[in-house]
Amino acid sequence: MAERRPVADRLPTFPWDRLTPCKETAAQHPDGIVDLSVGTPVDPVPESLRAALAAASDSPGYPQTYGTRRLRESISGWLERRHGVRVDPDATLPTIGSKELVAWLPTLLGLGRGDTVVFPELAYPTYDVGARLAGATPVAADGLAQLGPVRPGLLWINSPANPTGRVLGTEHLRKVVTWARERGVVVASDECYLDLGWEGTRPLSILHPDVCGGSHEGLLAVHSLSKRSNLAGYRAGFVAGDAGLVRRLLAVRKHAGMIVPAPVQAAMCAALDDDVHAAEQKERYAARRTLLRDALEGAGWRITHSEAGLYLWAAHPDHDGWGSVRLLAERGILVAPGEFYGPAGARHVRVAFTATDERVAAAAKRLTEL
Repeated sequence: MAERRPVADRLPTFPWDRLTPCKETAAQHPDGIVDLSVGTPVDPVPESLRAALAAASDSPGYPQTYGTRRLRESISGWLERRHGVRVDPDATLPTIGSKELVAWLPTLLGLGRGDTVVFPELAYPTYDVGARLAGATPVAADGLAQLGPVRPGLLWINSPANPTGRVLGTEHLRKVVTWARERGVVVASDECYLDLGWEGTRPLSILHPDVCGGSHEGLLAVHSLSKRSNLAGYRAGFVAGDAGLVRRLLAVRKHAGMIVPAPVQAAMCAALDDDVHAAEQKERYAARRTLLRDALEGAGWRITHSEAGLYLWAAHPDHDGWGSVRLLAERGILVAPGEFYGPAGARHVRVAFTATDERVAAAAKRLTEL
């Protein structure tokens, strides 16, 4: 009998653990660390969302894995109102944040040994982790031609992209959908930053009719309220698209107890039904983005892509990614090396602009001193 490997042995080292020495260096700055290495929200949860959570806190019974009808209608309404996507409320499903779904989607779809999961060459590490958890083979590829005769069990796309902020055009997205449908491949589109286009950029969902021709066959779109509504601590996300695929996910999630708590479902309704708080938050991020971008460019870094999302993708002509990380750590600024997202990112760093106004201003001041 073949020896079984523990699941943990299939997984890479958690990337951010490798940042610890640089974090310790940055923390020694007299004015304290400015941590721009992780895109975690720091601004308050809007009062109306907290009120909705509190009002639903007397929830002694089990919540619905499928989500309440009201929540599914809120998801559907938000997609149509904000992104021109019409999806039946029954083809939506709340998730415990988006990372949970990314990590477990290959398993939920029944993929395993002998199957392939494809994701971008520069990508959120959890796509790779999800393939490994399922026992499938992870493959990083930016071009469909690179795959040759391989028919993946799952193809991930990510637009706007983490870490680069790159936005895929309509024609590119159409080609992916056509290619996948010709081969019976499921496409999962990570769209967690879809609301965060900058300088006139308008990212499109893979479920938009201009992309998919009005049919959601074989397509899933993954969304999160962590960034839009500062609900990272609530673990509030959802998936929408192909009704048959959503039913398959629901069937497994019922057995596995993957359920969003009822008070969080109520807060999600409040968040999705209100665009005002999201617009206000986006304005905060826009101001921080401008300040950091100007400071980085003034200090010699070149910004590429970064047309959407919550990060600046930066490279310095005199340093590789880790060299930039160490240089900035000495100034009390912590950023993430591009290598965390794939070998192609070795010359870059990812700089989040999710810190407070005060910390972003401190980082900009330190960069001007460079």
